[in-house]
Formats: sequence, C-alpha cells, structure tokens
Amino acid sequence: ARLLRARPAAQLRPHRRAHSVALVGAPLARGQKRRGVDHGPATLRAAGLAERLAGLGCQVHDFGDLNFTQVPNDELYNNLILYPRSVGLASQVLADAVSRAVAAGHRCVTLGGDHSLALGSVSGHARQCPHLGVIWVDAHADINTPLTTQSGSLHGQPLSFLLRELQDKVPQLPGFSWLKPCLSASDIVYIGLRDVDPAEYYILKNFDIQYFSMRDIDRLGIQKVMERTFEQLMGRRQRPIHLSFDIDAFDPSLAPATGTPVLGGLTYREGMYITEEIHNTGMLSAVDMVEVNPLLGASQEAVKATAHLAVDVIATCFGQTREGAHIAFDGLPTPSSPDESHSEQQVRI
Repeated sequence: ARLLRARPAAQLRPHRRAHSVALVGAPLARGQKRRGVDHGPATLRAAGLAERLAGLGCQVHDFGDLNFTQVPNDELYNNLILYPRSVGLASQVLADAVSRAVAAGHRCVTLGGDHSLALGSVSGHARQCPHLGVIWVDAHADINTPLTTQSGSLHGQPLSFLLRELQDKVPQLPGFSWLKPCLSASDIVYIGLRDVDPAEYYILKNFDIQYFSMRDIDRLGIQKVMERTFEQLMGRRQRPIHLSFDIDAFDPSLAPATGTPVLGGLTYREGMYITEEIHNTGMLSAVDMVEVNPLLGASQEAVKATAHLAVDVIATCFGQTREGAHIAFDGLPTPSSPDESHSEQQVRI
C-alpha cells in the first residue's frame, strides 16, 4: 500500500476545518496468540470509518493494508518470545509508512492489528516529530520487557522497546536492529489501567511514569484526569500528540470483540470525553486503534458494537461531538409570505 497511490475518499466540505487524514491498515497479528486480530482493519472500514470522517469534513486518504512478510522458521527468542522477526520487520514497514504519511502533512490513523504495532507507529511518528507526547489508553501497561514477560507475546511489550530509560534492560531481538528508543518516561501518560503485571508496576513506579488507573478515574473523575494529562505532556510546551488506543480500555460490555478483556473499564462517556479533549488541544497528530478482533465476538452484534465503538473513538478525535456535528447555519428562516388576515381565516374555516 504505497502512499503515493492513495486516492481521496471524499472531497472537503468548505464549511468545516479541514483535516487531511491518512488511514493505514496494519493487520499485524503475530504480537499475540489469538487468531483474528488481523481482520481488524477490514472490520473498521466496513463499519463506515472513512465515510464518518468524510462527513466531519476530513479529506480521507485510505492507503489500504500494508503487506507484512511472515518470516519462515521464526523461532522463539529465549525459548519464550513469539515471532520476533515477523513483528520486528512488520513494525519497520509500518514505521516507514507512518513517517511518510506524517511528512506529507496527514494526520495518520493506524488501524490494527494487535498493540505490538505501536513499535512501528510511534517510531515512524517520532522520526517526523521527535518531541511528541504519547497518551496510551489501555487496560494494560504493555511495558513488560522480553526478560519479564510471562506470556511471550510482544503486544504486551512495545513501550519497553520505545523507552530510553529501559534501553539497558531490553535485549536485542532478531528483527529489531532498526529500532531505536524514541521516548522518555515523561513523554507518556497512561489512562484506564486495571491489569498491570508486577514487573510493569515496578517500571511505572521506579521510572516515574504518569498513569491513571480506573481507580484514579473513579477517584478524580475523567475531567481532572485529562487536565493532569495535558499538564504532564504540554505544561511546558505545545507538542504533537500520539494517541494509542486499545479497544479493551472500554468495559467488555461495550467492547466484547477483543482478545484480553478486563472487567471494570471505561464507560462510553469517559472514552468519548478523552478523545474530545484531545481533539480540542488541536495537537493530535497520529492515532492507533488496536485489538478489535471480529473472530472473538460471541455474535455478529457483538462484533458490530465493538467496531462502531472504535469508529466513534476515531471520529471524536477529528471533531465529532456529543453536541452534534453541525453543518454551517447562518440564521433562522423567516416566513416568506404574510399570514392570512382574520377575515380570510374565517372564510377558510
């Protein structure tokens, strides 16, 4: 899916502020063990994503799905880490695509796929915007290292590779020689955590990474959480925001078609408030939407509910509001002809 071959999905509507949005499909599924997450990009498109964004006045460029080479004989690293070469090379392809999209002036939306794709999307974004800040909305911290992971799945490890402070704690995996850490601990804010492994908790605390668990959201309220998020990331300077949004941040009752659901997640209102506030900063530069897995929905209705929720998240990032997305309205109409006189009304009656 070469960027130069993209076709605009819709023309701009002149009454709206225009966003040029690049959709990049990343059907990456080797970062975890369950089948089906590679169908996520197609599921989001079928749920009307491009049409929704076009209706908001965005100029949408859908670059299709990237082609990821499955490396033959991709042996376990350290007898544990799954598909390191496949994930590493796919992430490199994605990094190149995201970098080109951002360089071309687009706001890049990466459609996953599992969350290991953030290795590529954040790295590619950082090539063009080296001072970016990351808002990571997720039930999980995804910051295990290859030496602390219990599952071996790389979708639970991407931030450990991206963080400079962990550089001496992460071994060089085959397929990862291209990857350089591009974030500092102060560049990241987590929202929605509620399933954190012991080693991840150690990292969050000892490297002073800002996070808001679901308990924090209950205690502070989502408005205060977002105020503190922006104070952390943009209190000193304005900078581009990379939003990496795992659909399992929502409660499973809202997003059942995903691989690692955890009870007690975000409500619809909390999720939309997060993205409304990010949009209102005017600094959103790239979005990941990950872990929508249509094979894990108990019914077609469950799959549709999850996909439409993901589309709502992305659309809200680009201006959809719960007050309505309104067309230009310059004034109220007035009657074009005089009312009937009283005598004429009597005759009519």
